[in-house]
Amino acid sequence: MIRRRTIGALSVPELGFGTAPLGNLYREIAPEDARATILAAQQAGLGYADTAPHYGLGLAEKRLGAALAAETIVSTKVGRVMIPAQGPFPPERNCFFTQEPFEPIYDYTHDGVLRSHDDSLARLGRDRIEILFIHDIGRLTHGDAHPAMLAQLFDGGGFRALQRLRDEGAIDAFGIGVNETEVAIEIMDRVHLDVILMAGRYTLLEQGALTDFFPRCQAEGTAIVIGGPYNSGLLTGGATYNYETAPAAIVERARMIEAVCTRHGVALGAAALQFPLAHPAVASVIPGLASIKEVQETVERHETAIPAALWDELKAEKLLSAQAPVPA
Repeated sequence: MIRRRTIGALSVPELGFGTAPLGNLYREIAPEDARATILAAQQAGLGYADTAPHYGLGLAEKRLGAALAAETIVSTKVGRVMIPAQGPFPPERNCFFTQEPFEPIYDYTHDGVLRSHDDSLARLGRDRIEILFIHDIGRLTHGDAHPAMLAQLFDGGGFRALQRLRDEGAIDAFGIGVNETEVAIEIMDRVHLDVILMAGRYTLLEQGALTDFFPRCQAEGTAIVIGGPYNSGLLTGGATYNYETAPAAIVERARMIEAVCTRHGVALGAAALQFPLAHPAVASVIPGLASIKEVQETVERHETAIPAALWDELKAEKLLSAQAPVPA
């Protein structure tokens, strides 16, 4: 059963799905296969979908909107504005195989946030989007330009635009969607966030977020959505970590975790998917989906019974933080 949890006053399924693969991330997916994936996810009860203009330069949003049920909760992102552009375009742009006639520019200002929101509504074909995340803010993305980008949010009115949208009822919640905890804490020092989408930083491989980040979120009532529960595929038997070829030491640790899972008759992917949901601050986990088969695998992983002894052994072998909550 897919239970529901809360982001502020909003009720969301604890298992949703990410749509970056549907924007042709790393490989092309046929339109009919993308539609079938979305329909299968909805039928399976994954009633929360996360997307972004960045995913296929609008392609994922368009595909999601064309197949989406009205009752599905949607989050999308601001921070990049799609500017019309003329081709010809190379087959791959920013890891997405897309011919959408746009080029992205970073814009975290008041007007940029409002424009991005309006454009996403149009691509999704919806009157309303429940959650907006500020996408890829932080030094990990912007390097030395980080202070200037952050200034757009605070001094340029980006946060004021988000607060206005929430106050007017255009959205239910806003937050940031990032791959690093440092910028989340930096922003939380200055503004309250309803929710944070954290990708790849709280998984079977990584629990550093337990030290400062999760306690801060709990103290301030900020919900967490977990993206990248498989660390880019490494925790489903692949060899990719953080969107790149995994370092040997990380691969070895993943294989040691997998060996423990195997001894207890549990697939690695099942343990990886269920683990983040044990933390009380986590509202939902959203693995990316690219096919009907992946939808089916995701539901099976979510429903797999996992013995307590598996978690005990992971902690005893120091493969899992002793402080990490584990599924009951």
